[in-house]
Formats: sequence, C-alpha cells, structure tokens
Amino acid sequence: AVVEDGVKLLSNVVASSEEMHQKTGGIVPEVAAREQVRSMIPVISESLITNIDAIAVTTGPGLIGSLLIGVETAKALAFAWNKPLIAVNHLIGHIYGNFVDTDLASKDIFPAVVLVASGGHSDLILLKNHGDMVWLGGTLDDAAGEAFDKAARLLGLGYPGGPAISKAASTIEPFNHPTIKLPRPLLNDSTFDFSFSGLKTALYNTVKQSPTLTSDQTTGLAHEFQEAVTDCLVTKTIKAATEFKAKSIMLAGGVAANKRLREKLGNSAGIIPVFCPAIKFCTDNAAMIGSAAFFNQNFVNWENLEPDSSLSLQQFP
Repeated sequence: AVVEDGVKLLSNVVASSEEMHQKTGGIVPEVAAREQVRSMIPVISESLITNIDAIAVTTGPGLIGSLLIGVETAKALAFAWNKPLIAVNHLIGHIYGNFVDTDLASKDIFPAVVLVASGGHSDLILLKNHGDMVWLGGTLDDAAGEAFDKAARLLGLGYPGGPAISKAASTIEPFNHPTIKLPRPLLNDSTFDFSFSGLKTALYNTVKQSPTLTSDQTTGLAHEFQEAVTDCLVTKTIKAATEFKAKSIMLAGGVAANKRLREKLGNSAGIIPVFCPAIKFCTDNAAMIGSAAFFNQNFVNWENLEPDSSLSLQQFP
C-alpha cells in the first residue's frame, strides 16, 4: 500500500491465499510463506504508484517465515532506494485501520480504549496518544479469533471460523435460541484479561454428547458461542473505558469485522463514541501498516532489523 499523511490511501493491493487455506482448514506456515514469496514482487509493482518518502514493514508478531519475507524485502528496498525504514508492530498496525480513509485523526479521541481481537491475539490497551499506550490485559490462552476457528471446526462450518460462525449464527430464528448455555469465562473478575479455552472445551463436550448435530443444533450452538465470546469482549472493553474515562473506544483486528461484536459494543458504550475500521481494513493489510508508520515514526537501521514472531503490544516497534 501507499498511504499519504497516515490517512489518505493512494493504493492498496492484497494477495490472498485464503482459498488455499480453506482446503487444509487453516494456515500451513511453510505453504503460506512460499505463496508470499511468489506474490511479493507483483504486489509491490502493482501498488507502487508514486514516489515515496519512507518504507514501513511489519516486524512482528506473526509467523516467522512470513515475517522474514516481508522484512528482508523491505530491507532490500530501503538499501536499493536509499529510503528510511520504519518498523511497525503488527498489532499496533491493526489499530490504525481505523484512521485510513477517515477523519478520525482530526477528532478528540484520546485517551482511547482499544480492543485488538484477532486470530492470535485478544488485548485491551489504553491509547493515551500516538506512541503512548498502556497494556491493560489480554488473553490467558486462546485468542477470540482462534476460538472461533476451533469452534467452526467442531461444528463442521469450515474456515475461516469467524465468518463461518457469524453466518451460521445469523440464520437462527429469534424464538429458536439454544437451550444450552455456554460459559462466559472471567466475565466478572477484576482484571482486563480474557480466557476462551474453557469456552471451547465446553462446546467440545456439548458436541461430543451429540455426535450427529441437526442443522438447528449447529446454528444454535454457533449463535450461543458467538454470544459468549462477544459478551466477554464487550463487557471488559466497556469496563476499561469507564474506569479510565476514555473519550472513545476503538475496535481492531480480524474479529473487529464481526457484525454482532460491533452491534453489541455500540449498544453498550452509551455516550462514548465507538470507532470500527472498514471491513477491508480489519484483516491483515498494508494500508494499516502505512498509517501506523506515519503516526509512530520508529525509524530503524535496515542492517540491524530482524523480525520478532513473539513481539507483544507492550513492545515497540
């Protein structure tokens, strides 16, 4: 992608291998990395529509093979073009999906409570300003997106799990809610942490009791699972926003595309404005990384930059 002033999207090209991953029911890291090697130069060639001032690249967290391809490509370009290089934390990048092609940067939004929910991460942060943040809590085990993927696999709904669960849950009739009630782990504890492993196990045990699920049972369980996950995410987010007197709430990450999560958070926030990225900026994309780089100009020496697959939200870049 090419992003101007952190907000204006000049180009954005995504090469997706989702269809390939659907065949295996999830991402096979080595296969994904090989596909990225094949796509890298064509994507850069298509997206590079203007002169640029700097190069931004995701350095972590993520799959190490994929990170290596991106980082080494960015290092080569920084050297060849003699351009400064900006390292971006992938999770912080997701936050800035909210800023692309919007007027959010001109609004009085700080301090903001941000829920970053994706396949590998579920974190709550207090964003005091650009580059000034405090990590409040996160998942102790499975992330929300990972829980959706595993739930969808248990229910035979396919991959990726989030959209599959959401689609199945949306077909349930209002009068046909499931009789089974799944747990809401850590819903009322004093922390800002999440836990979805026990919820996943509860669903597994329920499915195990009825090896052959009817269509109504499947949609009912999908609905209840989605309700449980979103209840946990929304309750903790509103709690944090209230406690820290946030001026706004932001959603970020792949799970931010979940329609039910957006709906619940909007209904629960009261007078606190809630901002959500456009759906196309929820899942991984280069536009959000370009925006994050503009607002958090963490310049690095290309010779010393290495990817970090376990980089956390508490760490910069």
